[in-house]
Formats: sequence, structure tokens, C-alpha cells
Amino acid sequence: MIAPGPTGRESVHHGGMQDVPIRDDVIRLGQFLKLAGIADSGADAAAMLVEDTISVNGEPEQRRGRQLHKGDVVTTGAQSVRVG
Repeated sequence: MIAPGPTGRESVHHGGMQDVPIRDDVIRLGQFLKLAGIADSGADAAAMLVEDTISVNGEPEQRRGRQLHKGDVVTTGAQSVRVG
């Protein structure tokens, strides 16, 4: 299933996992949280990271500047999003 993402870009859903495409080879975690519609702003992203509600590839993450690569999976609560 293909649906427009929060930024007007298409995102692809695979059985509960959403793929969010990025333009470059890497993206910072804070930017990706906004792009995926998980956080409304950089401040929201920072607050989520401080509250230990974000994991990357199953490992807790608190660094907003963490470099994500295509295929990485970001999870918050019951929602998982893959860098596409």
C-alpha cells in the first residue's frame, strides 16, 4: 500500500511497517522523526529522546544527531518506521 507521507512524499506500508524514503544516503534521527511524522518539531524529537521512547534497530537511542542509513528501523511505542 502506498500513501502520501506527512511531507507530501509517498511512504510505503509493509504489514504494519512504514517505509519513509530519504533523499540522501543518511539522515539524522531528529530530522527523520520529523520527516516520518513522529515528531512535530525538533523540540518534540529532543523530548522523545530524553524520555527514552525511541529505539533504533532495537537499541535505545538518545542522540538526536544519530546518523540513520537506509534499512534502519526507528521504533517509538508500538510504531516502527524504516528508513527507505
